[in-house]
Amino acid sequence: MSEKSVKLSLGFSCVGHTYSHFFSPIFYIAALSLEITLTKTHGEVVALIVVGNLLFGFAAPVAGWLGDKWSSVGMMAIYYVGMGAALILTGLSNGAFMIAAGLALTGMFASIYHPVGIAWLVRSSKQIGTALGINGVFGNLGPAVAALMTGIIIDTFGWRWAFIIPGVLVLGTGLLFCFCLYKGWVVETKHDRNPPKVSASKKDLVRVFLILAVTMLSGGIIFQSTQPALPKAFSEVLANDGAFGISVWIAGIYGISSLMQIVGGKLADRYPVKLVYLGCYLLQIPLMALASLMVGNIGFVGLAIVMVAINTGALPAENMLVAKYAPPKYRALSYGLKFVVAFGFAGLGVLLEGAIYDLTGGFSLLFAILGGVAVISATAIWMLPNEQITPVAQAAE
Repeated sequence: MSEKSVKLSLGFSCVGHTYSHFFSPIFYIAALSLEITLTKTHGEVVALIVVGNLLFGFAAPVAGWLGDKWSSVGMMAIYYVGMGAALILTGLSNGAFMIAAGLALTGMFASIYHPVGIAWLVRSSKQIGTALGINGVFGNLGPAVAALMTGIIIDTFGWRWAFIIPGVLVLGTGLLFCFCLYKGWVVETKHDRNPPKVSASKKDLVRVFLILAVTMLSGGIIFQSTQPALPKAFSEVLANDGAFGISVWIAGIYGISSLMQIVGGKLADRYPVKLVYLGCYLLQIPLMALASLMVGNIGFVGLAIVMVAINTGALPAENMLVAKYAPPKYRALSYGLKFVVAFGFAGLGVLLEGAIYDLTGGFSLLFAILGGVAVISATAIWMLPNEQITPVAQAAE
């Protein structure tokens, strides 16, 4: 694999991660307008994305299997072109059913990125934790860019163009990627530049993946519930700011918190991954307790930055655990199974958020529940085996 192909692959992988997190935040900002357009409650509107969120997770193993067995770069081409077209179709939709169908199609194509793109990144990287942290920054830029872009577009052109314009951008990137494939500038690779050296027993492997299933579900529920709650909570605290003003705050939160992924990645390269992962969840417990007390007050805006940053900071360590324990030839499939839990089952967190708001008229109960979810995660992580594997960052030394 040439150095040019390595650099282009990493570039497209990082940009692809940004795009993969577009469709949910675009919708959650647009939902503020759709509540009026469709004359539905907040809970009824956010429910339109549930099938898309479920497909975002449940379709991931199929995408990962195809990436392992067929072609990573081929699946990435399908990802870009398919997701771009689906976003455009969502913007052209009329009525709740068609919007939900467009979001479902978008979620299906978006599901390709995480199992295929992250496995592609791991194969091309020497310091995996750092690479995953940088890639995570681009992932967090997705909600930030999408929120800011959506607010501007909705206030200027209306909610439909909030889907159409990003769709054209993603589709255009896909065509550029296909051109790079055609020219041979990006090529397929099946070998790790820095293969992990695993000495764990089969018992520990099963133990790790059962525990990770619990923590991925917990972390996914926290992320999926918080993402739609923040725009709605901010719309009540910052009532005079309009869609653009709210989107600026959301963009700032996800933009600032994205830097935590670099910190989390470097820590996971340097220290035991278990301790880094555990620390992130222990910190979330008091943060969620504070959020349940402060939501509805202006101070909640500042707290949200720290809360989201710590949640996303755990992801490099989590992905490193999967990379270290998963067989290399099934790594994309393993990441796919991860996202069944993290985005599939956890996607039901959107229903939890909407139901609690419609029932109570606020989010205090939601954040109290999410604090309990963080306790479950921390307890499960404590049960992970102590690391008896060679750190990936040192494996090549």
